[in-house]
Amino acid sequence: MQMFKKYSLKSKALTLVSLLFVLFFSSCEDVVNLDLETGEAKLVVDAEIIWQKGTTGNEQVIKISKMAPYYNNTTPKVSGAQVRIENSTGDIFTFNETEPGIYTCTNFIPVLNTDYKLFVTAEGQSFTATEKLTSVTPIEKVEQKLVPDFGGEDVIELTFYYKDPADQANFYLTDYKSEFLLFPEYELTDDELFNGNEISTRFSDEDMKPGNTVLITHRGISKSFHNYMNLILEVYGGSPFSVPPGNIRGNIVNTSDANNFALGYFRLCESDHVSYLVK
Repeated sequence: MQMFKKYSLKSKALTLVSLLFVLFFSSCEDVVNLDLETGEAKLVVDAEIIWQKGTTGNEQVIKISKMAPYYNNTTPKVSGAQVRIENSTGDIFTFNETEPGIYTCTNFIPVLNTDYKLFVTAEGQSFTATEKLTSVTPIEKVEQKLVPDFGGEDVIELTFYYKDPADQANFYLTDYKSEFLLFPEYELTDDELFNGNEISTRFSDEDMKPGNTVLITHRGISKSFHNYMNLILEVYGGSPFSVPPGNIRGNIVNTSDANNFALGYFRLCESDHVSYLVK
């Protein structure tokens, strides 16, 4: 199994630009409209409960939308849904709509290794999903150095370190955000080859310069969510929290009509954040 997998939209964007360049000069007068088949507009539930170390984790947000046709510039928001989460001890956390498609809870109680169940009622359909809140070991340090790029030029590389627990199999999802990135970059990690040892994870980008700030968000995730994300990122190649491919199902089940499943994945992650100023 490959331990590190990193994804960004940069290579796809360059390919797209090259394709558009060829099309422009090969057909300057003709406008080509592709008649794309429009499938069923499925519900999309973006339900990440993320508990940052050092915070109470009481404020959480769930987003509900629908798939949009390819040429649409906006994503339809779903209003009027009923959203709640229950934990295995019977506590109920209600998410209230604060703006179209955005549902917020201000009294959530995160407890590691506890099972939580999501309930969503929207557009006459009922959906549920169950997941466990997964812990993460803290980032111990971040180092910076220059490394040669494929073209021979030196680029800045950041490396962060964390100690993997020895008594369990662990899976991680890391994202990197900065002003030089159009979209976040995501990285999946597992400890199959490094269980119980220090793990180092590297990040570099040709556009990263001194003075940039890179926000590193490191999450502990379940094995099932790791497998789901691996499929999403392999196929989609970009932001996993945009609309995922319709043929990749998450853990959200329609209890009213099993065939009318929702897209997305209910996940609960402890996280550690580091904001690093590039030197």
